[in-house]
Amino acid sequence: MKERLKSLFARSKETLETRTTPPAFTRLAFYLAVAIGLLVLPVGLYFNQTPDRFSVASTEATLIDQNIRPVVGTRSVATLSRLTALLLDKPGGYLSNDVLPPSVFMDNVPRWEFGVLVQCRDFARALRNTMSRSQSQSTEDQDLVTAENQLYFDSQSWLIPQTESEYRKGIEALDRYLARLGDDARPDAQFYARADNLSIWLGEVETRLGSLSQRLSASVGKRQLDTGLAGDGAARQSTQTASDQTIKTPWLQLDDVFHEARGSTFAILHLLEAVDADFADVLEKKNARVSLRQIIRELEPTQDTLYSPMILNGGGFGVLANHSLVMASHISRANAAMSDLRQLLEQG
Repeated sequence: MKERLKSLFARSKETLETRTTPPAFTRLAFYLAVAIGLLVLPVGLYFNQTPDRFSVASTEATLIDQNIRPVVGTRSVATLSRLTALLLDKPGGYLSNDVLPPSVFMDNVPRWEFGVLVQCRDFARALRNTMSRSQSQSTEDQDLVTAENQLYFDSQSWLIPQTESEYRKGIEALDRYLARLGDDARPDAQFYARADNLSIWLGEVETRLGSLSQRLSASVGKRQLDTGLAGDGAARQSTQTASDQTIKTPWLQLDDVFHEARGSTFAILHLLEAVDADFADVLEKKNARVSLRQIIRELEPTQDTLYSPMILNGGGFGVLANHSLVMASHISRANAAMSDLRQLLEQG
């Protein structure tokens, strides 16, 4: 009897040890997961950096090194090319189409990339449709046609073809146009620094800034009246909307909108500095150069260092900050100033 009890006790002990001791592959998987986490964390921190502002004036020295003669328009085109290349060559490269860790878990930098990309697309369209054409019935520049089409390629395609390869083709087309601009033997490439051309592009920027300002301001929710048909008694719209509604940006999208705004204003700042040089004579004649430089001043604080590890959403005059409302304040002031600048260009 005693021998049987001992045998049962030994079996129970062995079974208990087997159940409480993790199998070897489980321990291995745990150690592997920890090792991957320790490796991915610093890589993610490195990828989470956005580039610093660069000097637009330095593009002329780069052009000279490339044997390109600086003329009207070269600074704007070179700035657009450099902004697009910056999306691909910054720390971690282009992240918006990544499908592997750590990039797949990151959303702040991809939203920043999208903000820059939207402004590059808008300026490429302005180059193709207005700034490179003397009149509405003039021929489009084929390099600018290629550049715009390539920049409008799907921003999240990761395979066959990759987004990066398509954007590289756009950069190459911009560089070909840039080389022809400074070549007296190739008069087919032109850049027309006229007040109406600048005003058209500024109108695009104004619309983008207005949308960003609204989305940022809606971080705390606000009541808004429907003003879609205001000012025109005969105006109609497709479907009826509520005359009074509350608009609020979802909590999980607050940081996305904030970083998209940071990317947009980053690109706008550089492009404004470029057109300040290329359209200098037009701006001086309209007495509007100081207005453009004031817009740059209004947008510069949007690139200040963000010390908080997350985007805070304090309400009203509460204890916590509201980063979205601070950003909206800077953008709204720039948006209002841009409207005044366009009036100067059109009527001054």
